[in-house]
Amino acid sequence: MTKLSTTTRAALKQEFPNLARDVKSFPVRDGEEPWTLREAEEQAALLLEEKERLEGELKAADAELSDLLRNSGDGAGDDQADSGSSALEREQELTLVNNMRDLLDQTKHALDRIRNGTYATCEITGLPIGKARLQAFPRATLSVEAKAREERR
Repeated sequence: MTKLSTTTRAALKQEFPNLARDVKSFPVRDGEEPWTLREAEEQAALLLEEKERLEGELKAADAELSDLLRNSGDGAGDDQADSGSSALEREQELTLVNNMRDLLDQTKHALDRIRNGTYATCEITGLPIGKARLQAFPRATLSVEAKAREERR
């Protein structure tokens, strides 16, 4: 467990005013200890840091993709190999940007779930996701069983 600074705790209280109350309703699986306020604050702080990091990286990646697209017509006399290489580079950058957007959306959704008091509840079954699963993957929205069922389909 990491120690949260006083500034971070104050920011968390402002961002999640009902967290102290809501954490008591976060479900846990059989055999798990109930969520503590400190654990919920650590999850929220981790997700907020991740959101900030992803927003910065996405801004940089968007700028790089814009440059690639803007300069894609440069170089009169490019041969087919150069054109193919440029297209591949653009495609890779576009994939990277889309993946980052997905991660950012998942992170924002997890933060909304904390804010709404629905964190730790499986979105399909309504059962607990599992504290250990959320500590390993804070953006999880499904229990292991629901995720396995979804992947089989």
